[in-house]
Amino acid sequence: MMERRDGPAGWLTILARLGFAARGLVYLLVGIFALDAALNGGRPSDNQGVMGTMADAPVGRVLLLLCALGFAGYAFWRLAEAALDPELRRQNMKGRLERVGYALSGLIHIGLAVAAVKLAMRQQPSPNGSPGDQTAQSWSAWLLDQPAGPALLIVVGIGLLATAAAQAVKAYKASFDELSGDVPAPRQVRWMGRVGYAARALVFAMMAWFLVNVVVQHDPNEAGGIGAALRQLREQEHGALLLLIVAIGLALFGLFSLVEARYRRLHVAVPRL
Repeated sequence: MMERRDGPAGWLTILARLGFAARGLVYLLVGIFALDAALNGGRPSDNQGVMGTMADAPVGRVLLLLCALGFAGYAFWRLAEAALDPELRRQNMKGRLERVGYALSGLIHIGLAVAAVKLAMRQQPSPNGSPGDQTAQSWSAWLLDQPAGPALLIVVGIGLLATAAAQAVKAYKASFDELSGDVPAPRQVRWMGRVGYAARALVFAMMAWFLVNVVVQHDPNEAGGIGAALRQLREQEHGALLLLIVAIGLALFGLFSLVEARYRRLHVAVPRL
């Protein structure tokens, strides 16, 4: 499927597809690192950590710049969905929560785009492990010091929990109607998406719980991202098995995102000036 390039929407749609590919590559690497941690020990990594690993590869700077372009395009698409509602989602509570989730996703991918550019330009050292945990702790500490900070943290936590619930519903239904084609997605593709979305739902729910603990215990060190969630899983009884299952799920989500990069129907709205 070729995208029309005669205009901003066409180019932004191509960048959004590149964003799906970048997301797929990053999640695939996160899953592989977590798989290694489950089988051989070590520290699971998060999305920023695996980008740091990419920076040290022979063509890592080129890959990171492509990821940055993709993340920026993906962020614009999600923010446009949140603000302009090009797909005319219902104005009920479900539709509003979906648009809030799109806005949160857009902001997250702006941060990933900036991090990818800095790594590609060697403006910061290549991080190892889970730098996203430090980022979450830093902004949690800043919010705790603000007058309405704890309430805002709860709102973000609710947003993450709503996102986790939406991912779980998607894993359960496994229809994936957003993939293009006149026939349903192949069975193996739907199972990749189902397992991947289930693993991601669990990780997002754990990240929401971390924020609740930040407010309850008034301790920003309780905050964490994907890396903290994976470490928490490993610390449970039968933790290696739990981490192994989630690692496979995250890797499958990465593969499913690569499928979406090629086949997902996209409509990128461009604001009229």
